[in-house]
Amino acid sequence: MRIGILTLPLHTNYGGILQAYALQTILERMGHEVVILDKGQHCHLSIWKMPLSYPKRILRKYVLGEKNVRIFYEHWYNRTYPIVSQHTQRFINAFIHAKLVSNLNDLNEKDFDAIVVGSDQIWRVHYYSQIENGFLAFTKDWKHMKRIAYAPSFGTDEWEYSKKQTQICRQLAQNFDAISVREISGVELCREHLGVEAKHVLDPTMLLDKEDYLYLISKAKVVRHSNMLLQYVLDENEEKSAIIQCVAQAKHLETIRINSKVENETAPLNERIQPSVEQWLAGFYDANFVATDSFHACVFSIIFNKPFIVIGNKKRGYARFQSLLSIFELSNRLVTCKDEVLAIMHEPIDWEVVNKKRYDLQKQSIDYLQSNLK
Repeated sequence: MRIGILTLPLHTNYGGILQAYALQTILERMGHEVVILDKGQHCHLSIWKMPLSYPKRILRKYVLGEKNVRIFYEHWYNRTYPIVSQHTQRFINAFIHAKLVSNLNDLNEKDFDAIVVGSDQIWRVHYYSQIENGFLAFTKDWKHMKRIAYAPSFGTDEWEYSKKQTQICRQLAQNFDAISVREISGVELCREHLGVEAKHVLDPTMLLDKEDYLYLISKAKVVRHSNMLLQYVLDENEEKSAIIQCVAQAKHLETIRINSKVENETAPLNERIQPSVEQWLAGFYDANFVATDSFHACVFSIIFNKPFIVIGNKKRGYARFQSLLSIFELSNRLVTCKDEVLAIMHEPIDWEVVNKKRYDLQKQSIDYLQSNLK
């Protein structure tokens, strides 16, 4: 089958890149022809917005004194993004079969036998503002194509759609041939608000095995580490730093930061350049312990069988962590303060049990895709 994958736009986010790569890879191994629908990262301000946007920015910068406001933000972004993304973009160019689409309405039905929506938080309004297209609104007149949802995430166990968005997406959801979601809570959200039954499946990254990721590492030039606590924190603060320092000291490990300040637009440009995807993966493989507030860092800690703690990150979606950890009986690895860390950081993880559970869920998730893409 000719399959298009609709997911969040690819940029410098490791989890976002790797979940797209993993889903693409699994579908290709099934014999399908796969492209990932991506809009690219060129920033553009519509002409009709300029008369409002530029005066507003000038007001904020020179009248309200907001120093970090950039009048010509789009020009600055388009100049700096290729620099900060140079290593991650290399992976995308080499391994992701992307079809650049600036407007989804320009796609043609005759080019696809199926479109798979997923994964990541593409069903979260905060991350995908044109949420109706997350439910394939642009295909509403297509008659002969399968619509499959594979592990999209709402990010939270609370319903965030407006009344109008709910009504539209509920109607669009009825057109899907099969719907699955990444979080257990998403099953109930689908039933209650969209009027559809959904199956709980694994994040696409867990459909591949450790050996698949080791192959990527082996093909790249990466810096290797030993005796290391891997720190991958997306939203840093003093409390998280204190927790990580506590673990490092207790375990006599050197702390290695695995990401740049890519999201901090006020940081020096050279400090924002994101390391390669392969370097990120190697960090997990080499780590003695992982401390993070990232969903996909939890995923790869599990894949590589590395002891870890995840510091609760409600800003980016707390339900994601609760669902992932609960199914592997690792809920105690989710911590919010130093006392909780001290209580569990020396507790061993029964990886035999975890790996058996992952294998069973992996098989069920792949079976879901195979049975619905015939």
